[in-house]
Amino acid sequence: MKRQAEHMEEGSKKRARPEQEASRYFRDGLFDEDVRQQYTKNYAESKPYKHGVISNLITPSLLFSVRTEVQASLSFTPKETDIYKIHQSGDLANLDGLDDSSLARLPSLLKLRDALYSPSFRSYLASVTASGPLSGRKTDMAINVYTPGSHLLCHDDVIGSRRVSYILYLTDPEKPWKAEWGGALRLYPTANVKGPDGEETKQPSPDFTVSIPPAFNQLSFFAVQPGESFHDVEEVYSNTDDENGDGDEARVRMAISGWYHIPQEGEVGYVEGLEEKLAEKSSLTQLQGKGDALDLPAAHVGNYEPEVSEDEQELSEQDLDLLLQYMAPTYLTPDTLEELSELFAEESSLRLETFLSEKFAKKLRDHVERDERLVLPSSTGEIERRFDWKVARPPHKHRFLFQQPRDGSSALSKNPLQEVLEKLLPSTAFKKWLSLATGLELNSYNVLARRFRRGCDYTLATPYEQEGQVRLEITLGVTPTLGWGDDEGDEAAQLDGDKREAGGIGGYEVYMAGDDDDSASEGSEAGAAESSTKKSTKAKADPAVYNSKDEGDDGVLFSMPAGWNTASIVLRDQGVLKFVKYVSRAAKGDRWDFTGEFGVTAMDDDDESSSS
Repeated sequence: MKRQAEHMEEGSKKRARPEQEASRYFRDGLFDEDVRQQYTKNYAESKPYKHGVISNLITPSLLFSVRTEVQASLSFTPKETDIYKIHQSGDLANLDGLDDSSLARLPSLLKLRDALYSPSFRSYLASVTASGPLSGRKTDMAINVYTPGSHLLCHDDVIGSRRVSYILYLTDPEKPWKAEWGGALRLYPTANVKGPDGEETKQPSPDFTVSIPPAFNQLSFFAVQPGESFHDVEEVYSNTDDENGDGDEARVRMAISGWYHIPQEGEVGYVEGLEEKLAEKSSLTQLQGKGDALDLPAAHVGNYEPEVSEDEQELSEQDLDLLLQYMAPTYLTPDTLEELSELFAEESSLRLETFLSEKFAKKLRDHVERDERLVLPSSTGEIERRFDWKVARPPHKHRFLFQQPRDGSSALSKNPLQEVLEKLLPSTAFKKWLSLATGLELNSYNVLARRFRRGCDYTLATPYEQEGQVRLEITLGVTPTLGWGDDEGDEAAQLDGDKREAGGIGGYEVYMAGDDDDSASEGSEAGAAESSTKKSTKAKADPAVYNSKDEGDDGVLFSMPAGWNTASIVLRDQGVLKFVKYVSRAAKGDRWDFTGEFGVTAMDDDDESSSS
């Protein structure tokens, strides 16, 4: 959804912005030299990167009128993607393009837009941030509404010609926002990480260090810096998480958000080719160049010995003895394996209920429920020092707790979770079972145990990019709590939009078709993030489509909610996207699962002809 307007012609119908008129809409004293110097000092000394906050920016009467107009005249569309869940307004940047009747309903909003992009305030903000000149022709703003459950995950806003990001809050002035309601702008520090080529790249920490709660008439702003200006918007929490019992109706985080851009051609300060140079410095470009080499978890790939005879492809008595320790016997019979293979050949996916045996499932569930009762520290460093868990990073790609098979694990004692991770999933016996259930020859494995903390964790949409290859992926859900959208076990049909939204708690895993459209949605806090995910791949479906109220085909190929003792097996092609939706703090517990990626041996021509 675009919200940019570039009015490049002197003869356009853009309204004049007389300086005296624009300046009078700001609070008294804002432009005084000592006030400007204090904001400049505060900005320069701020951490983890330079940012500023100006309280009571606009004259209250104007902002009251803006809020009233917005509530009365604008409509908001709920949208949910891999990276955000919000309510978005229509196009605000090009207000001058609206018809007279529409403009008549938004006079205060027009005045505010003109004041924010007036020469005097642009000069003021450029001075405070030392950003350099800001464009008055390229306006870029929208109104986003966050209600309980809404959120925006970590991103850096680096797209195109953006120079300064800002948020001006329109929260209810009669019910001051409380920090415990969430909705804060949170800033992430970065550290230099050395890649395998010896070059250093800035990477954000999984933990934010600054939290700025919303407040009516408060402007938060920062210069857009490639690889540095990482931030998110904290989930707005439901009143069920608040002892004070405030109603959800007060928890509406309404804000005008947008960007100031570099000067455009014909404006003072325009530099030819600067926009292209900024694009080259984008952290997204840097990360694309280095691939996943700096990410955690790093792949721990194990290779299988190739079978040399058909007998070796069948389950031996020893294989069955191992599998029966963990898996439900139903899935080990020849008839069931034949049925699964036929279904997989048709669908390229399987969905299996009650996958683990009753005895082992109880043992594992007791372990998971006992672990979940332990209170985890919020600090990544503290978690990794005190527990077996590591934290996935960087947060603009993913964040969750994970465990991998330990070196020398065969000689180590194991809890039930480690038994699945180190004994079942990497075993030759399980590899044979997978091959029989799918008809595929497998050559390698990479397995994880994962825990997605409520109110914290997710994975963003990423494509599988091995050209000309497919990969078999399995997820074994072991989430013991209820309320994830599929508790009644009704044939486990593919999740539709209503089921994905059940409870609004997220935690579902989604595979989506890729798309050749690489256009970036520019506008709003959420637009930044949406564009960020798009620019990470050449083939990316619009993530907003999968849960937008006004779309038809949502592009979802396969999806599955968190649940207990359910497995999915999916054959993933090049370009197919996958993500696990952010787990809301309103969930009854964390999402737990095991996930495995299995390399598929390509069939030669003789195999293909004989199988067709």
